[in-house]
Amino acid sequence: SEEQVRESGAAYEVGVARFRETSRGHIMGVNTGFLKLLFSIETRRLLGAHIIGEGATELIHIGQAVINLGGTVDFFVNNTFNYPTLAEAYKIAGLDAWNRMG
Repeated sequence: SEEQVRESGAAYEVGVARFRETSRGHIMGVNTGFLKLLFSIETRRLLGAHIIGEGATELIHIGQAVINLGGTVDFFVNNTFNYPTLAEAYKIAGLDAWNRMG
């Protein structure tokens, strides 16, 4: 969780995507829900993923797999996510964090 990352003292960056910002969210009329990714600034690795809202149980496994494989923010930036799906939020959140990390 973000609380655990904060308590560890690790420097991290957050990337957020709101479901209403995705094409699938527009199609579904979703006005709530978001995906938040936590990345180590030092290693760029994914440290955590939070999903609240529509389809969360259908989406969280992607974050879990990337964490288990030691994936970085670059995975989300450089890979394709199906469109239009709520999974596109991973790309949006990855780009959000990547832009903040420089």
